[in-house]
Amino acid sequence: MNVKRMRTRHHRSGGSNGASRQLNGQIPMNRNHVFDSHGPDVRVRGTAQQLFEKYLQLGRDATGSGDRVAAEAYFQHAEHYFRIMNAMAQAAQQSQQERAERQSTRQPRAQSHAVEEGESQPDVDEGPEETDLSTEPQPELSEG
Repeated sequence: MNVKRMRTRHHRSGGSNGASRQLNGQIPMNRNHVFDSHGPDVRVRGTAQQLFEKYLQLGRDATGSGDRVAAEAYFQHAEHYFRIMNAMAQAAQQSQQERAERQSTRQPRAQSHAVEEGESQPDVDEGPEETDLSTEPQPELSEG
């Protein structure tokens, strides 16, 4: 087979995007990230919270109908999305702490930098200084 014919016109090599290089191929997730989930016998699309709730409900329904195997499969899927929600919450908390630490280190630096600049800059003259000429040595006048 010809390999060139297998490629599409808009073929992109992996890692050409700058963001993917920064995150080692991981997609940054937030709580609004939408997942395509292929459960035991259903296909569900939604956020991690929505999928967690959906699989919990499917698990409860399967338990109520007496299908323990299907119920266990749904509960395992629910647990997966529960773990994803916890991981996203932990990452958000960590990034918030890092942001707060950066903010707190910037403020003292900015204050100390302003003080250093104030000390290193000479005072601005408001006009010529008046000096007492009586204390200065006077030139001698010679007649003649």
